[in-house]
Amino acid sequence: MTIHSTAAGLDGVVAAATALSHVEGEKGELVIAGERVGDLAARHSFEAVTARLWSLASPEAAGEAEAGALLGQARLRAFRRLPSILGVTDGMPIVAGFRAALAALEPETGLPDEAMLVGAMPTIAAALVRQSRGEAALEPDPSAGHAGDMLRMLRGRPASPAEARALDAYLVTVSDHGMNASTFAARVVASTQADLFMAVTAAYCALTGPLHGGAPEPVLDMLDAIGRRERIAPWIDAALAQGARLMGFGHRIYRVRDPRADVLRGAVATLGSNSADLGFAAEVEEYAREALARARPDRALDTNVEFYTAILLDALRIPRQAFTPVFAAARAAGWTAHALEQRRSGRLMRPASTYTGTMPP
Repeated sequence: MTIHSTAAGLDGVVAAATALSHVEGEKGELVIAGERVGDLAARHSFEAVTARLWSLASPEAAGEAEAGALLGQARLRAFRRLPSILGVTDGMPIVAGFRAALAALEPETGLPDEAMLVGAMPTIAAALVRQSRGEAALEPDPSAGHAGDMLRMLRGRPASPAEARALDAYLVTVSDHGMNASTFAARVVASTQADLFMAVTAAYCALTGPLHGGAPEPVLDMLDAIGRRERIAPWIDAALAQGARLMGFGHRIYRVRDPRADVLRGAVATLGSNSADLGFAAEVEEYAREALARARPDRALDTNVEFYTAILLDALRIPRQAFTPVFAAARAAGWTAHALEQRRSGRLMRPASTYTGTMPP
């Protein structure tokens, strides 16, 4: 077979057919499970969205009525595995410990693998945060809502209804996003007929790269560095003059504003006193967008999901070191659904390449 051309980064190459989500970068539109992301976050819980994704991917998947119960049981089953998992992760950074913990998960009798993976992640993330502080992990409440129970385990105190709703909106908003790098990694591994635990571990590894899921923490670092309203313009102007990247702006796919940014900004606003910095962040965002348009008129650099992700998770008092695992806990809904969908196709992913080396005589 002769390869006549290549697409850098596989841009524009269709690697799979999916019923799960669709991204229109030029229009700034994201559709998940048949609904625009803003409508989805306003109308449905994470448990309901997860069940819809699974049902689209596999006819044997759990329906909405049982998804919450399965996730609750999975949180509890993961808690029972913590003694062996935490022995391995002790002393590791939270992001790396989460990778090791995922790799240690195994199927559980009576639980679908997809439920075990999505349900286990909040338990593991919370346990790693508490381990880093020298504190014991908190037992999950399998009857509680997924978002509220995650917050309670992470922070050691019950979440208010507003806090639980805000985190739930976040989990829904980032539950899936087309053929991003981590989802593609999950589908490649699933195409080999490896199990879901292998596929999701690979997806998480891809997520940890700074070009994919690693931007929320630097957004807060940037806001901390700016510090005060009078420093917004001079700080941003100086950063752009030095060729620095403004964290939380620009996206590989979107050529206009990331539609998830407005959903998360709205979620932050519902937190009342917890979101006291929202006005400052909005001023930073407004000036940054103007400055980027002046400095780089040839590039579409608008607000992306990471900007308000950072502000929301910080307002919920989630430690910065846990941002990537919390993102993974949401995206696992999409990862597992894509892996199930890919396995149904039965086709091994094996792209071609263009050889640029020398040929032997």
